[in-house]
Amino acid sequence: MKRLFNREKDREKKFVKGFNVLEDECIWMKAGVVNFRQCDNSFDCSSCPFDKGMRKAMGVDERLKTEQAAPRWVEFLQKNYYGASRPCRHALTGRIDAPKLCAMNYECYHCSFDQMLDEMDIARDLESPQYLSASGYQMADGYYYHMGHSWSRFEHGGRIRVGVDDFLVKVFGSARSLNLPPLGEKMQQNKVGWAFARNGHEAAVLSPITGTILAVNHKVREHPEMVHEDPYNTGWLFIMEPVMPKRNLKGLYFGRESVQWMEKESQRLLSLMGPEYKDLAATGAESISDVYGSFPEIGWDVLVKTFLRTGQK
Repeated sequence: MKRLFNREKDREKKFVKGFNVLEDECIWMKAGVVNFRQCDNSFDCSSCPFDKGMRKAMGVDERLKTEQAAPRWVEFLQKNYYGASRPCRHALTGRIDAPKLCAMNYECYHCSFDQMLDEMDIARDLESPQYLSASGYQMADGYYYHMGHSWSRFEHGGRIRVGVDDFLVKVFGSARSLNLPPLGEKMQQNKVGWAFARNGHEAAVLSPITGTILAVNHKVREHPEMVHEDPYNTGWLFIMEPVMPKRNLKGLYFGRESVQWMEKESQRLLSLMGPEYKDLAATGAESISDVYGSFPEIGWDVLVKTFLRTGQK
C-alpha cells in the first residue's frame, strides 16, 4: 500500500501545474516537431534525455550551445515557416487566440509583442485557485509548498510565482512591513530570501527554490496586509526564473503529501499552545487567525525557529 501511495505521489510531482496554460506539453510538441509528448522534466531542457535525443536526431551540433544560443525549437520553426506564412510562436502554442505572424524570424528576445505578453502575465490578477483544507488551514490546490511555509506556482514559460501560505499568515498575524528581494537578486533554495516584521519583531523566510527575481509585487510591499487577507492570490510576493526546476521540486511538498505535512505542522502548533488545544484540530474548528497576537507567551522567536526554520539556533 505504501509503495502504491509513493508511485501516485511521484506521478503527482511529475507534471508541472501552471496558470491557464497546458504546461505539461513538451516544447517539441508545441513547435509541431512531434505529434504528442508531455514534459516529464519540469521544462529543464538542459538535462532532458528526450531533448538531447531530438537534437541529435535533427543534427543539431551540441558544440554550438552557448548561453546566448536560441532555444532548440527556434531552429525547427525557422526551417519550416517562411516569410508571410510564418506564424507567431504564441499562436502555435495557444497562448493567443487570434492569428499573428512573426516578423522577427523567431528572435523573440527583441520582439515588443513578446515582451508585452510577458509583462501582461506578470501584472495580471490571478484567478482564485481551488482550495483544500488541512486542519483548518487553506491550501491552494496545484501549488508546491516549502517546509518554511512558502508556496511556488509554475506559470507560462516555466517562471515561478512565490508567496507564503495560510499557516504562516495566521501564526504570525498581519505583517507591518515586508523586506522583499530586489529585481535580479539571486535566490538559493533553503537559504533566507526575504523577511517580514510586526511590532518590532522580524522574521526571515527561506526561499523555496533557486533562481533569479524577475518581478516583485509592489502592491503588497505598500500594503502588506494583503498577504494576510489573500496569501494565494493577490498577496503573491514575487516571480522568479528558476535554475534546474526539477531538482528544486524534490524539496517541496505537493498534493496529498502537502496536506499531510500541513496537518503535522498544525499539531506542532497546538502542542505549543497548550494541552487543552492539542485535540482542537480533530473537532473541525477553524484555525486561529493570529496565533502570536492571541498567545504571545509562546514567543516570537520560538515560532520563527519552529515553523520558518530560521532565526538563531
